Amino acid sequence: MSIALPKNSAKMKDWSWDNYVPFFDYLEDLDLSSSNVNEWMKYWSDLSELIGEVGTSVYISTTVDTTDEEAKARYHKFLEEISENVSSRNQKLKIKFLESGFSPDNFDIPLRGMKSEVGLFSEKNLPLLTSDAKLSKEYDAIIGSQTVRWEGEEVTLTQLSPVMLKTDRKNREKAWKMAAKRRLEDRQSINEIWIKILKTRMSIAKNSGYGDYRAWRWEYLKRFDYTPEDCLTFHRSIEKVIVPLADKLLKNRKEALGLEKLKPWDLSVDIYGREPLSPFKDAGELEDKCHNIFKSVDPVLGDYFGVMRKENLLDLDNRKGKAPGGYCTEYPFQRLPFIFMNAVGTHSDVQTMIHEGGHAFHVFESAELPFSSQRDVGMEFAEVASMAMELLASPYLTVDNGGFYTDKESSRARIEHLEKIIMFWPYMAVVDAFQHWAYTNPDKALNPDNCDSEWSDLWKRFQMSEHIDYSDCDDIISTGWHNKLHIYHVPFYYVEYGMAQLGSIQIWGNSLQDRKKAIQDYRAALSLGGNATLPELYEAAGAKFSFDDETLLNAANLIEEQISDLS
Repeated sequence: MSIALPKNSAKMKDWSWDNYVPFFDYLEDLDLSSSNVNEWMKYWSDLSELIGEVGTSVYISTTVDTTDEEAKARYHKFLEEISENVSSRNQKLKIKFLESGFSPDNFDIPLRGMKSEVGLFSEKNLPLLTSDAKLSKEYDAIIGSQTVRWEGEEVTLTQLSPVMLKTDRKNREKAWKMAAKRRLEDRQSINEIWIKILKTRMSIAKNSGYGDYRAWRWEYLKRFDYTPEDCLTFHRSIEKVIVPLADKLLKNRKEALGLEKLKPWDLSVDIYGREPLSPFKDAGELEDKCHNIFKSVDPVLGDYFGVMRKENLLDLDNRKGKAPGGYCTEYPFQRLPFIFMNAVGTHSDVQTMIHEGGHAFHVFESAELPFSSQRDVGMEFAEVASMAMELLASPYLTVDNGGFYTDKESSRARIEHLEKIIMFWPYMAVVDAFQHWAYTNPDKALNPDNCDSEWSDLWKRFQMSEHIDYSDCDDIISTGWHNKLHIYHVPFYYVEYGMAQLGSIQIWGNSLQDRKKAIQDYRAALSLGGNATLPELYEAAGAKFSFDDETLLNAANLIEEQISDLS
């Protein structure tokens, strides 16, 4: 007889492991057959979603306030007492399911992933994975506490960032140096966390019988459709095709600003001396206007965002003690997204909101898939959902569409966005290449001085330009790997942005020819969740999963054409 699952995850937050055991016992004891495999899988899926929803809740609570010790303790308890035990019991259920020979219909992709997970599993790694997660929260606490005094007020470094858009060059320099100095004060602390994290990850790979952590992580991320060498090829393509174009943009910037050389604090200011775009005053206005934009892109997407507003699934404003960055996560049992970010009133915040909105729409569109494993989307396509939304939404930024800008301001914002895409690819290559080096040369990477040196070398390869003067910035450049939270939270999760940007540009290019069909294809691809291969997902969206010279060149040419049209 079936044991009824809870109807929601609310009361499960305070459960001990003993409360969960009967559900796993029921699944393990039940004989599987062709007649009950769907019901068995649905029960397991619902149980996984309920537990995942508890995990989402306790994780979110640690990011909205990194100083909340009670939230931190609750998160640690979940990792140690629940998550580790769940992983052990799930391993038994996966083996039971695979050995039965029975499977639901349309389950080939989840089945492929499950086989990989079973082979990857090691009981010894459970406490190490918990330790890894805890260390990433220690990193968050350091970054979240970084503040400076600016014009008589204590501000976070995120709150200081809008100064970099101001036309007052002396103030930009002052703010940039102040932020850099503050970051360097935590150099030793972050180095210590890195050493602990790297040792932990080395042990994880060893316990599962892998030669290095990159090989382990590749399997863990279910990167079945491309190899590490493909990523290195992507880096070389960026170096060949994109770096010269980025250098051209820097030359134009230098000349437009009338400077002999750019300095690091000259890279974000408007080149025509215009004051920075000031799209909104508070999080409420950001919500309102983005809601209008989403409705203009597609009424159904607008309705999705309306649900998020009604259900309080947004935390957008920046404040002291809040974790850095932005993310969209999911309450998996409710199949509802949650968006977290640090808005301070810049156009970058508008882009972040629209980007995370794309992730949220992915949750809504794939919600009808019956099993949670079918909705497990690889980041290589999950980021297509978000980056394509940035581009698909860009024509609707104007006041006429309920958005933020005049026509001229909108064109300016769109040009800046397209230029940032070009500038992003080389930076992405630095972040990804650094991780390939670190995890295949761990003995060297355990010495932070070597990490500083490697990051500096990669910076010279992809980011250094004759048009920028980086003198007296050696320490700031070399510790750039301290400022990329993905390295600490989600290792190897960064190249996906570069791949997905190529996919999103193809979708955007389609929309310039047939907007209605492009959005229809976009939504249809999102509705597949992770229940298709990467090439199939890209194809469904009207794109090709490729990142070679030709694909990059086509994307770059389209960007240049559109910048010219908007100018």
